[in-house]
Amino acid sequence: MWLSGAWQPLEHLGYNLLFQLRHRLLLGDWEQRIAIIAIDEKSLAAYGRFADWNRDRYVQLLQTLAPAPPAAIGFDILFSEPSEDDQAFAQAIEFHGTVVLAIGVDATGQGIPVVPQLAEKAWLGHIAAGSDADGITRQIPLYAKAFPSFSVAVLHTYQEALSHTFSADKKARIQPKLRLPEPKSGQSDQIAWINWPGPAEKLSTYSFVDVVQEKVDPSVFLNKIVLVGVSAVGLDPLRTPFNQNPPTAGIYLQAAAIDNLLRERLLQRFPDRLIPLLLLILAFVTTWLLYHQSWQGRLMGTGGLLLAWWIIAFWQFSFFQRWLPTAAPLGTIFLATVATQLREQYEKQQLMNLFAQHVAPEMAQIIWQRKAEILLDGQLKPQELTATILFADLRGFTSVSENLAPGELLIWLNLYLETMSQCLMEHGGIIDKYIGDAIMAVFGVPFARTQEKDIAQDALRAIAASLSMHERLSRLNQRLAEEGKPLIQMGIGIHTGRVVVGSVGGTGRLNYSVLGDTVNIAARLETINKDIARRPYQILISERTWTYIHKHYLSEEIGLFQLRGKTVETKVYAIVGKR
Repeated sequence: MWLSGAWQPLEHLGYNLLFQLRHRLLLGDWEQRIAIIAIDEKSLAAYGRFADWNRDRYVQLLQTLAPAPPAAIGFDILFSEPSEDDQAFAQAIEFHGTVVLAIGVDATGQGIPVVPQLAEKAWLGHIAAGSDADGITRQIPLYAKAFPSFSVAVLHTYQEALSHTFSADKKARIQPKLRLPEPKSGQSDQIAWINWPGPAEKLSTYSFVDVVQEKVDPSVFLNKIVLVGVSAVGLDPLRTPFNQNPPTAGIYLQAAAIDNLLRERLLQRFPDRLIPLLLLILAFVTTWLLYHQSWQGRLMGTGGLLLAWWIIAFWQFSFFQRWLPTAAPLGTIFLATVATQLREQYEKQQLMNLFAQHVAPEMAQIIWQRKAEILLDGQLKPQELTATILFADLRGFTSVSENLAPGELLIWLNLYLETMSQCLMEHGGIIDKYIGDAIMAVFGVPFARTQEKDIAQDALRAIAASLSMHERLSRLNQRLAEEGKPLIQMGIGIHTGRVVVGSVGGTGRLNYSVLGDTVNIAARLETINKDIARRPYQILISERTWTYIHKHYLSEEIGLFQLRGKTVETKVYAIVGKR
């Protein structure tokens, strides 16, 4: 966006706001050594149209200023056409010796020369300048092909005049310490950024006619820089951050440039070539700071970052005359926040696609909050951990399916699966998959347990869930009996051990699943439940699970079983109830 210029309109607005805020806080003002003699509406009313003015008006002005001469007088007026008063005007210029005349620039960029008779007696400086797309003038060329601007020429004259002026005690000359810019070889234009001191009306300005008619004490101009120019509305309009509608006059641009050079406070811009790097750094820092925050923290963090950059920019602008970009950094921080939020939503959607249908909403939120533990580069990383596996399966499903119509069968089965799944998720279990009429649930994922007490807690939750499933099933059967539907019986097998968890499937479809021998043992325990006489609960557990739960639940040892696919016999216990 920066390279395409998209930020520029907002940067111009930020530039204006910095000036206005600084002025409101009284952190700047015009240089008191500058005064304006303005050809204003009052002067035009007294002397007629500006285009009809004779140059004897300027002779009168110089004669009026002679008793208390300014250190430099600059005419921001074009004298490109000869007149009958040129000789008298040239003599008056020569008498003062500190007069600067303006050289204009036409539409093709060529200079508009001053009448030679006047040019021989005066200092010269160009008044080339341009405005930005919003009409505000922000920069001025100090030199054009080594030729000085009007402001530089005025200050050279000012410095030369004061170097020959004695102080009040007549013991030493006044030596102004001015470091004026010099032309640089190889640069056709030396652009300076204007640091507007304040609104034009805050600069000492006097009406031309009042000065000539001696209504203004000439001593107010003694040893000052006096600029003479048109200020009447519509003749030389200039827009500044302070004077936009209506605009002020072009003479104040020269005054601002002189002010900046006198006080060495021209604006220093942040290098354009480094701005893209700055924006990238801000984007990465914003993302890094906000990525792991809640939306409340992200909102506060974004506000803090925006405020911090504005304070930095204002501080540099007001006290060090450095103009840092404002809109682009602020916009980058905002866009980085939006991008972070969108990225989080995308990752959350990915994660929830895997878990939302398998866990309770509270568990899903915990998974999202602790996503850093299970995500690697946006993907679920495989883990080996200890978990408790629960298998639940219907009894006699084949015979039931033969007696129910397909539609009724599906409603009957889904009612059972929904009831049992809800019970499992309420106790912290994750539904791994449905295998026909069977349910596989896992306790202890997706976060690895590092302590035995946590592994034991998972096993206890699995037992609590299985008991709750039997209670829910009893109530469900009462409802089914009332509706004349087949009753449901089920068996449960539970085992605790090492498993591998991760995403299983192809790139088009993934499923978060648990693999390993522990899963097989739990499935086998559920299967042998069919061959064991009915007890209060049809829940069989392995010895490993029993070691974690026997202090909390009553159990009965069933015996050793050679589970299918196993070479070592497994000791099996049946849950009888709570202690």
